Amino acid sequence: MNSKKKALEKVLNLVKSRKDRSSASLVCKDWYDAERWSRTHVFIGNCYSISPEMVARRFPNIRSVTLKGKPRFSDFNLVPMNWGADIHSWLLVFASSYPFLEELRLKRMTVTDESLEFLALNFPNFKALSLLSCDGFSTDGLASIATHCENLTELDIQENDIDDLGSDWLNCFPENFTSLEILNFSNLNSDVNFDALERLVTRCESLRVLKVNKSITLDQLQRLLVCAPPLVELGTGSFSPELTTQQYEELVIAFNKCKKLNTLSCLWDSTSLYLPIIYSACMSLTFLNLSYAALQSGELSQLLSHCPNLCRLWVLDTVEDKGLEVVGATCPLLEELRVFPADPFDQDILHGVTESGFVAVSQGCPKLHYVLYFCSQMTNAAVETIVQNCPDLTCFRLCIMNPCQPDYLTNEPMDEAFGAVVKTCSKLQRLSVSGLLTDLAFEYIGKYAKNLETLSVAFAGSSDWGMQCVLNGCSKLRKLEIRDCPFGDAALLLGLDKYESMRSLWMSACNVTMDGCRQLAREMPRLNVEVMKEDESDDSQADKVYVYRSVAGPRKDAPPFVLTL
Repeated sequence: MNSKKKALEKVLNLVKSRKDRSSASLVCKDWYDAERWSRTHVFIGNCYSISPEMVARRFPNIRSVTLKGKPRFSDFNLVPMNWGADIHSWLLVFASSYPFLEELRLKRMTVTDESLEFLALNFPNFKALSLLSCDGFSTDGLASIATHCENLTELDIQENDIDDLGSDWLNCFPENFTSLEILNFSNLNSDVNFDALERLVTRCESLRVLKVNKSITLDQLQRLLVCAPPLVELGTGSFSPELTTQQYEELVIAFNKCKKLNTLSCLWDSTSLYLPIIYSACMSLTFLNLSYAALQSGELSQLLSHCPNLCRLWVLDTVEDKGLEVVGATCPLLEELRVFPADPFDQDILHGVTESGFVAVSQGCPKLHYVLYFCSQMTNAAVETIVQNCPDLTCFRLCIMNPCQPDYLTNEPMDEAFGAVVKTCSKLQRLSVSGLLTDLAFEYIGKYAKNLETLSVAFAGSSDWGMQCVLNGCSKLRKLEIRDCPFGDAALLLGLDKYESMRSLWMSACNVTMDGCRQLAREMPRLNVEVMKEDESDDSQADKVYVYRSVAGPRKDAPPFVLTL
């Protein structure tokens, strides 16, 4: 029997999908045990869905943990400060249960300097730390990681709220430290010690990912590229300082050596003068991130002519429709497009992008399957054309900047646009809707979006009927995010037989009452029903409601403004 279990464990080690491994554990007790002992990585989509003690009992040999905390709408400042999702209680359990933990990847968690120091001192084999959209820590915490994690291969800090306490954290890496493979501090606002960075890059011969922040000038970037090993991912820093002719030529030579580069992220401020510097490194690029670079259409056109293998492209709407026409004409392999607003508060139709740019991309990029598109206007006909051109879309996130805006040509609701999306794109898993929408759009979603897992809704709908259509029809729905919609208690209670199979429901600025939330909590005791109130004296309205399944019961660290029902 032992030999059979060992053989089964070896087979399961070849299964990389966490969904497939979870399904395998349900086959029988032998498979459950084999999956339990062979699992080395665990993904937890909600840190309050289970306790760290339960995770440790279930999987005794974990080496890597991915953990998500706050609801996604915290990215839009809809979740109050000090809401929770502190990593420290998890680290205390991991220190005793997983002393050989090697990787920790956190998203939307609260991480203090104390926690980072604890992590650095209590896990001798620790190798990889990734923090995305986290808060609560400072450069002192980074200094602890640099000082004590002698086997570190990855330090990736992206889009975090970091306090700069002036500590020289890069200088804290020991002089004999050489193991780093991934270093990303592109979103750090403070200056860094360049001499320490240059020494670190020179020592780490296995470095393959380097993304620096805007404090690194072009001249300094050239010095880093000279001493760095061949990189596969690069974040460039600032392109604003002027260069001498010699510095310009040396930088061109440095980029010309970047033959293995597949990802380039640019944080430049002024572009046209220095854009040709990177042309020689673009031939092998598959991902170009320009979401912090305000390129114009002509500059984008010049750049894309050197990127024949591009599969992923992130840009600002400063490229306008002309720039997106170039994308459609020159990027036939494109699979992912994200267009962000340079100014989220500017709704002037004379700026940004419109439906014509989106249509142009769809005509030239038939492999497109992921789209995030912020625009000033849209029509039903344009969306119908887009999905006909790209029927394999799995993610369609359309944000019309002006809430409740109809089809600007016909003045009709945008119902038929999203009806076309869900009817045509049978593989659709993620959908964000915007514009003027009635319940008809949600009827289409419930009827046709059978593979939909995540739905985000804002400023849309006519009545509770719309939400009923979604909850009754979308059998694979896992996350439902709703804000500023007319849905009320009836809609909330329609999901009684649905919420336990979902990861979470978020509703804010809707017509949900405290009585409706209390009824949900009474009828579904295995759910955590949390209400965040802006006015604690008002016992009638539920301002923000967060509902999620949990095997750990109500959380013990809820702040006073979070009422657990």
